Amino acid sequence: MNVEPILQLFKQDLAVVNLGLASFAENLRASGVEAVQVAWKPPAGGNKAMIEALDRIERSGVDVAAANQKAAEIILKGKPMLVDIGIAGEVIPGMTRHTLLHAGPPITWERMFGPMKGAVIGGLIYEGLAENRAEAEALARSGKITFEPCHHHNAVGPMAGVVTARMPVWILENATYGNRAYCTINEGLGKVLRYGAFSEEVLERLRWIETELAPVMKKVLKLHGPIDMKSVIAQALQMGDEGHNRNRAATSLIIRELAPWLVRLDEPREKIAKVLSFLNANDHFFLNLSMPACKCVLDAAQAIEGSSLIVAMARNGTDFGIRISGLGDRWFTGPASIVDGLYLPGFSAADAAPDIGDSTITETAGIGGFCMAAAPAIVQFVGGTAQDAIQFTNRMYEITVAENSSYQIPAMNFRGSPTGIDVCKVVETGILPVINTGIAHKEPGIGMVGAGLVKPPENCFRDAVAAFADKCDQSSTSSRRNP
Repeated sequence: MNVEPILQLFKQDLAVVNLGLASFAENLRASGVEAVQVAWKPPAGGNKAMIEALDRIERSGVDVAAANQKAAEIILKGKPMLVDIGIAGEVIPGMTRHTLLHAGPPITWERMFGPMKGAVIGGLIYEGLAENRAEAEALARSGKITFEPCHHHNAVGPMAGVVTARMPVWILENATYGNRAYCTINEGLGKVLRYGAFSEEVLERLRWIETELAPVMKKVLKLHGPIDMKSVIAQALQMGDEGHNRNRAATSLIIRELAPWLVRLDEPREKIAKVLSFLNANDHFFLNLSMPACKCVLDAAQAIEGSSLIVAMARNGTDFGIRISGLGDRWFTGPASIVDGLYLPGFSAADAAPDIGDSTITETAGIGGFCMAAAPAIVQFVGGTAQDAIQFTNRMYEITVAENSSYQIPAMNFRGSPTGIDVCKVVETGILPVINTGIAHKEPGIGMVGAGLVKPPENCFRDAVAAFADKCDQSSTSSRRNP
């Protein structure tokens, strides 16, 4: 055996590539040896149960990649159109006067946090089912009100997300697949129902939305015809919005789209002026359109056999929950987190309620926090730097399976937004979906206190992967029994 080549190695300067503990490379450098540290960590953070689950999925023979590609194509081909405004009790499937829809996964009155309870109280008073707070709380405890998630009724709601039968709702239709989604009309910021406020000022605004704003907007839509929400969102991303917490450009685009038809209505000038003033003063008006736009696109990708894509992320102020395309309607939940953010004057983290709202449907569809690189100004609202916004978006490509060429990000050379969150990639990489959101006061009746960034709980993603591995095992066993 010729050992000379091996001996020659010991006569050369060492250059070490270290795969493992960084301290090994640090010790080599301290001894004058060139060392390169490889950025590596074990899959699933070294969690043996999760590594085993991921291996089971791979060994099952289920073509998860193909199923995810199918689900992603459905999402990318979706075409959300704003078609009408209706009354919740008349258009939302399964809605009754004693049904109260809320954000997030299922929850009971007893487990609701402050802002959700405040919104329920306000909703019951607004609906005429209670005269005051005491009556509303007693009714909520009585068992006579059916509490159900908006998501169970093809709807979404920001923050507390409370929807009652009388409330007007936007109606959006996925023109590609025919399914619909619903959402209330945005009230503005500050003391509003969705943040748990229920003063007379809040209720009076809701009544004005019901009796004046909604009927006017319905007439405008009838004159104008359907509006392509995908096109509006795409333009807004080019103008500095991200579709969740920054909606200034999209709101402006909607006003620009509707104003020529609005002024043609045979309505008193004062009424038209009030409508335009409300729209102009409400930078978040478009949020309640971007949410159902994302909802109707994602709903079309539900129940794709073998798909590990996340089709819903939502919070009720107590729990954070996700749903997986290939696992049907099942929720996987963990404790809602406290938002790390900026607070309005007079408030601090001590006043904050845990994370709440269905607005994470935007991140689920690939906008919102996933497009923060398109909206550097958002960091002034939620904290961080413009560079942070780009880094957040870059990381999201590692846990998604597609890029949406319709939603391009100028700061990233017009790269398509990261779309189609794969729960397996989330667990394997340890990278959690980035979410930016508002902050509600922990006590009912107060309202908004700030905005920021929040990390979802890891356990719900791990639980979903474990359940998905079980489902893949079952599918594999069934296919062997029935070749």
